[in-house]
Amino acid sequence: MFVVDLVSGVTQLHNITYIVCGLTSIISRFNSTTHQRLTNIHVKGLRFLWDIVACQLTSRIYFCDREKCIWRVSAVGEDIKLWLPKSPSDTFKPSRLSVTSTRLLVTSFNTHQLTQFDAEGNELSHVQLPDYINPYHAVESPTGTFIISQYNEQLEKNQLIEVNTAGQELRQFSRSLSCTLQIAVDSHGNILVADHDNRRILLLDNHLSLRRVIIDEHHIINNSPWRLCYMEQSGQLLVGFDLSRQVAVFDVLRR
Repeated sequence: MFVVDLVSGVTQLHNITYIVCGLTSIISRFNSTTHQRLTNIHVKGLRFLWDIVACQLTSRIYFCDREKCIWRVSAVGEDIKLWLPKSPSDTFKPSRLSVTSTRLLVTSFNTHQLTQFDAEGNELSHVQLPDYINPYHAVESPTGTFIISQYNEQLEKNQLIEVNTAGQELRQFSRSLSCTLQIAVDSHGNILVADHDNRRILLLDNHLSLRRVIIDEHHIINNSPWRLCYMEQSGQLLVGFDLSRQVAVFDVLRR
C-alpha cells in the first residue's frame, strides 16, 4: 500500500512506482517491491497533474497538466521536457493518457477526441467522437481498435465501447456500470474496468463480454477505484483511490 495525497495517476517502470497528485507539481516515487519512498520529481510550471503513464520501450514517463499540455521525463527524473503541444497555436486539451508499445493515446474529455502520437510526438491518428460522447479514458487494443470508457449523454448512461480508427462503433458494454473512470488492457485484449461508484473492478474479454468481478467492495474496504495500472508480466494491478489517498496493489494473475 502506498499512501500519498489525492491520487490522480499511477504507473510503474523498472521496479519504480510513480504516483501523481492533482494539486501538486510533484511526482512521488516508490520502490515497487519494498514500497520505500524514493526521491520525488519536481516539475516547475505544472498546474494540475491529472494522469501519468510509463512507456517500457522508451523508458520514459509521460504526464499531463489537465487540459493544457503533456510532459515527458526519464525514469530517474532527468530530461524533463514539455512534450506536447509542439506549437502554442495547437488546440490541445489532454485529460487522460495510455501507452501501447511506443504509441501514446490521449483522451480529451472536453473536445470529445482521441489522438495517438508516436515516440517523437508526431500525430499518428485522430478520432473525433460525437458531441454526446464524453470520453473518460481510452486504450488501444491488440488489434488496433480503441476501447473507450465514456458517458453517453443521449442514453444517460456509462458505457464501454470499442471503435475502429474511423470512430465507428463496433461493440459496447453498459451493464450496471456507474462512472467507469479508467480501464486497462492486456496483450490478449482482456479489459480491466474501474467501476468507480459500484466499488469494484471488472474483467471483460476481448469482445466486451463480462467474465467476472475480480475485485469487489470487500477487497477494497468500500473504497472507490479511481486509477489503474496493470503490470501484465507480474499480474499485479495498482489501484488508486480518490478519497482514501492510497494506492493498493493486488495480485490478479490467478483471479
